[in-house]
Amino acid sequence: MNPRENHLSHRIGWLRAAVLGANDGIISTASLIAGVASSGAAPETILITGVAGMVSGAMAMATGEYVSVSSQADLEAADLQRERQEIKDDFAGERRELAEIYIQRGLAAELADKVALQLMEHDALGSHARDELGISEGYKARPLQAALASAGSFTAGAALPLLVALITPHSFLLGTIFVAPLFFLAVLGAIAGKAGGASMVTAALRVTFWGARAMILTSAVGSLFRTPL
Repeated sequence: MNPRENHLSHRIGWLRAAVLGANDGIISTASLIAGVASSGAAPETILITGVAGMVSGAMAMATGEYVSVSSQADLEAADLQRERQEIKDDFAGERRELAEIYIQRGLAAELADKVALQLMEHDALGSHARDELGISEGYKARPLQAALASAGSFTAGAALPLLVALITPHSFLLGTIFVAPLFFLAVLGAIAGKAGGASMVTAALRVTFWGARAMILTSAVGSLFRTPL
């Protein structure tokens, strides 16, 4: 049996990125629309604001994620280069260091030394990267992939309140733009909770609470500048 079938930790990376991007897309775009609608703006202005918010938000997410993950990738590359040089300069010392890690994890000293030697003869850098530095191939930083995933999930989330604004009559927009995005957030939160093995209800309530706060505050700001149509 594949042990990953019973554990959900391998989902943390993609689940976090997807949920964060989609949540941001829904909340920020719905809040923008609610704020501008509360100011009494014309329907065209509301839609233009929503589209601009979606595009700028997606690019901001992509840029932020790319810069952040690039910094992580640079640190990983520097650590790997340093470790590569240390292995080259002192193979025996690095073997002892790796064996000590295994001893701390519970192996007997003799067995730990044998394991360290065999692993280093097979892939010295990979062994130290995984067990000393905590860097594995499946979790290495990938800046471009992270940027595209964040931008894509943000755009998908932002498209939902935009669609609501597009098909809802202007006289009903302000009420609908509160209810529909909160429903979307609740569904997304429940799905994320299910995928992560957590309570679907708790996850849904958590995200809808903060989404509602964001839209209420933004709508209040828009009301301060309300102008007649």
